Amino acid sequence: MTLPSNFGRAFDLSGLGKTPNTKPAVAVGKQVTAANLTSEFVSLSKTQVVILLCWSSRSPDSLAVLDTLGKLQTSDGDKWVLGSVNVDAEAQVATALQVRTVPYAIALVAEQIIPLFEQSYPEAQIRAVVDKVLSIAAEQGIGSPVEETMEPEEVEAFAALDSGDFVTAEAAYKKLLARKPNDNFAKLGLAQTQLLIRTKGLDLAEVTKLASDQPKDLELQIKCADGEMIAGNVDAAFSRLLDCVRSFSGEEQARAKNHLLELFLLIDPADIRLVKARSALASALF
Repeated sequence: MTLPSNFGRAFDLSGLGKTPNTKPAVAVGKQVTAANLTSEFVSLSKTQVVILLCWSSRSPDSLAVLDTLGKLQTSDGDKWVLGSVNVDAEAQVATALQVRTVPYAIALVAEQIIPLFEQSYPEAQIRAVVDKVLSIAAEQGIGSPVEETMEPEEVEAFAALDSGDFVTAEAAYKKLLARKPNDNFAKLGLAQTQLLIRTKGLDLAEVTKLASDQPKDLELQIKCADGEMIAGNVDAAFSRLLDCVRSFSGEEQARAKNHLLELFLLIDPADIRLVKARSALASALF
C-alpha cells in the first residue's frame, strides 16, 4: 500500500480543548504507532479488515466512539481488528492518515484506505458502517459476508413497500415497535412509511402555491412540508414548520411542533440541518 502522498500536511485539531481529559482513556483496540502502522496494520489488511479510530483525550466524543467500536469488535470476534490512534501521542500517524478532526475512522482493506466518518454517531449507525465495510471486504475475498438478520416484521414491511402497500408496511413497523420500542431502525422505517402515505399522489407544485396563498392554513403548510421532505428539500420543510410554530399558538402551535418532531426522525441526528432546526425550535418555543 502507498499511503497518501502529502504526508507533510498538518492536521488541525485547534477546535479541541487545550487541556487533555484528566480521565484516562480505556485501553481499547491495538495501539497504532509510526513504527507498526505499515508493518502490522497495513499488512494485516490483506487478510483481515482493519478499522482505525483516531481520537484525543481532549475530545469526549472521540473517546465515546472508541468505546463503541471496542464493544462492536469484541462482539464480532476475529471478523476485524480495531486500531487505536491517539493523535496527541502519534502526530506522525495522524499526519500520514490526513486527520482533520476527531473522531476520525478509516478502514484498511487489501492495503487500501476507506474513509468512514469524522464525527460521533449512535451505536446503531456505527454498527451499520462496520457491516458495510465487512461486506465490501468480502467482495474482495477478505473475510465472510455479513449475515443480515431481519426481524419478521421488517421482512413483512419491506415486502409491502416493494409492492406499494404502505398501509401494511406501516402496520408491520408498528408491530415491531410494540415488541421492541427502542428499535431505531423500526422508528425510522415507520416515519418514512408514514411520510409516503401522507404524500401519495401529492402534487407538490399545486400544494406549494396553495400554501403560499393561504399562509394561515396549517394543514396546507404541513402537507407542503411533507412534500418538500419527500422531494429532498429538508431545509424548506423545516423552515416552513418553524414559521408555523412561531406564528400559531395553542393547539395549532402544538400540532406544528409535533409534526416537525416527526420529520426530525427522518434525518441523521448529526446532520447540521437537524442540529440548526432543533436549536431554532427551542428558540421559537422558549
